[in-house]
Amino acid sequence: MNDWPEAWSDDNRGGRYGRGSASAQPESPRVMRQVRRGQPAPPGPGAYGGVPQQPQYVDGRGSGGYDSGYNTGQVYGGGGGHGGGDGYAPQRPAPDWRRRIKVTVITLVTVLFVTTVATYFWADSKLNREVDLSKVIERPEKGEGTNYLIVGSDSREGLSDEDKKRLRTGSSDGKRTDSMMILHTGGNGPTLISLPRDSNVEIPTFKGSESGKIYQGTGRQVKLNAAYAEDGPELLVRTVEFNTGLHIDHYVEIGFAGFANIVDAAGGVEIDIPQDIKDTKSGADFRKGKQTLNGEEALAFVRTRYALAGSDLDRTKNQQKFLSALANQVATPSTVLNPFRLYPTMGAGLDSLIVDKDMGLFDLADMFWSMKGVSGGEGTSMNMPLAGSTGGNLLWDKDKVKQLVNQLNNDEKVTVTGD
Repeated sequence: MNDWPEAWSDDNRGGRYGRGSASAQPESPRVMRQVRRGQPAPPGPGAYGGVPQQPQYVDGRGSGGYDSGYNTGQVYGGGGGHGGGDGYAPQRPAPDWRRRIKVTVITLVTVLFVTTVATYFWADSKLNREVDLSKVIERPEKGEGTNYLIVGSDSREGLSDEDKKRLRTGSSDGKRTDSMMILHTGGNGPTLISLPRDSNVEIPTFKGSESGKIYQGTGRQVKLNAAYAEDGPELLVRTVEFNTGLHIDHYVEIGFAGFANIVDAAGGVEIDIPQDIKDTKSGADFRKGKQTLNGEEALAFVRTRYALAGSDLDRTKNQQKFLSALANQVATPSTVLNPFRLYPTMGAGLDSLIVDKDMGLFDLADMFWSMKGVSGGEGTSMNMPLAGSTGGNLLWDKDKVKQLVNQLNNDEKVTVTGD
């Protein structure tokens, strides 16, 4: 019995289909014949239940809409399951680059804003606002610009015995002023003026910072650093204002340990040392020329005076030079744009500084940028004009000091020169 569908026979299949071809000619393209199905043949011996009724095919298409794919040029497996009649998957939409860039920019701005705000509050919380300038009495009128009194103290606070030995600071109790400077900022560039600690000044009437008691002035003449030793920052500000007539807006103080820590956190400071220096008391041992100083070396450099011809006057010049170089180093992109250097530097500085109660971060930034401007040639650095000395005390040139203060109060270009 023939199990092939109706109208098919072995002859229909020919001698090639399914059995190989004996012909030397290649097979011609096969064309599906029209097939019409009738009723299935009854099952016979060996049959598997017969052949079920099949749909009718005309030109490769079933009556139920089924497309066999023959003679239509379709490629099987071409995504027919997606409902596409052409056998191809639908194309993915092109990426919306404008939207992606917009989202990226918004994300970056948000992260930057949050980081900036968090950094501001973190830094603001670390400022040691210990000095109350409201306790200073009989103050001169405020002029144009801003005046900072910057004080380097010889405080050993925070130093271990090993640190004191390494930094050669000694072990004196309490603290005294090791350096004093006035920094004026305004529209005509910054002016940095060193006040030699041996300057001869008069202690005026003042209000005790702790007792609140009024101490009447008696015309007592002392060295400037004695005012700080007697009643701290408030009396020092009162004495500077009384002897100069210049209003002090903000007070900034740093000790030995803090100074060294800031320099180390900044990765050292490059400075051009004008001469060979060797001082056993400060520990300074430098050759002339450009070099990068770490915290220990920097402290020795700014404290040296016995190895210098001008003693304290030359030391104040070195201090000005180094502080300007330090501010310049802190403001470089290698520090500002590197969080692994910026935050340690900020932390070391903020932990070490003592400022007045009205001091803000913007004031501190103004001070550092102005110090940077001095080293960049945008400002002026000088010592307070001197007229001589008496009994080891340095006398200020009163006429020049008056002219200098007038120029600062009016925020004019400083033309006065100092030693």
